[in-house]
Amino acid sequence: MVRKLELVYFDAGGGHRAAANALRQVMEKEGRPFEIQPLNLQELLDSMDVFRQITGLRLQDVYNLSLKKGWTLGSPQLLMGMHLVIRLFHRKQVRLLETHWRQSHPGLVVSLVPNFNRALGESLRRAAPATPLVTILTDLADYPPHFWIERQSQYFICGSDRAVEQARALGHAPERVFRASGMILNPRFYEIPPLGAAERSAARRAMGFDPDAPVGLVLFGGEGAAAMLDIARRLAGRQLIFICGHNQKLRERLDHFPRPAPVFVEGFTTEIPRYMQLADYFIGKPGPGSISEAVFMHLPVIVACNSWTLPQERFNAVWVREQGVGIVLDDFRHVRAAVDRLLDPAAYTAFRAATIAHQNRAVFEIPEMLERVMAGN
Repeated sequence: MVRKLELVYFDAGGGHRAAANALRQVMEKEGRPFEIQPLNLQELLDSMDVFRQITGLRLQDVYNLSLKKGWTLGSPQLLMGMHLVIRLFHRKQVRLLETHWRQSHPGLVVSLVPNFNRALGESLRRAAPATPLVTILTDLADYPPHFWIERQSQYFICGSDRAVEQARALGHAPERVFRASGMILNPRFYEIPPLGAAERSAARRAMGFDPDAPVGLVLFGGEGAAAMLDIARRLAGRQLIFICGHNQKLRERLDHFPRPAPVFVEGFTTEIPRYMQLADYFIGKPGPGSISEAVFMHLPVIVACNSWTLPQERFNAVWVREQGVGIVLDDFRHVRAAVDRLLDPAAYTAFRAATIAHQNRAVFEIPEMLERVMAGN
């Protein structure tokens, strides 16, 4: 029996839509018994977006602009303010969602968004009490209170032991908390054919690199970040790939940067798996998606965690240390010494072995978990 599955996402940061799209691709390819309907929560709630009323920008656009400009200092306090606004408009959110559920008649609702799971759960209980809600955390852990995990009757899919512990600590039964082997990755990471040594050398040479010298990949999400310019200055003399995402101004500045060593600059691209194949290590912010992609491709990582780091991403730096897959800095001012340390042969071997130890199959595990939820309802 085919049941309608609504995948709830929004475009704050890009990772939520990417996870929804990846999951949808896999379920459709595998012929899972779901009629999949994406739901952009921002569009549904647009009529009440108080952030747009005040600033002229939607909530997700405010978030993405903050990432692009690096305006993240004080983000825990900003998050508290955002949660206050969400609570003030909670009843209206519930009414809009309740109306939607009554019209769409979902058999299963899967949330890939934080902050709004209380409204999703309450509206479903009113409109379709037999319909289960599953929240898939696209962060390695929750940032309580009221970020991912709420005290309500629902299911959770977690990509780390820490997130599982957090869900159970809030009283959720073990049979309602599923442990996936990591974050959702795009199927392209599993489909890309491996490169032989000669082919990899030829591809690196075609990008202007010395194929026998290390290549670093610098990536700060889909909006890029001004920190990449500072990294370019501090790593002058190192071979680097810069992925700037949608930040065209950043790409232009890096294109005209002094180049004592070969540098390759790219904008938005769907070829991240390919570029990671050609790199030896990763430098970026501690985003769950980028870290998980790099580790899957066996790239040791260098990230920074400080007062500018988004609060929901701070555990990711803890995870990097605990798993031994890279180096966490207080500030990218020390990135040159970190690269030197990481590329020490003995250290690099240990870091790379730690990445190889992770076998992330979450995007293929989760459809089976969703079917188990459906079978129990």
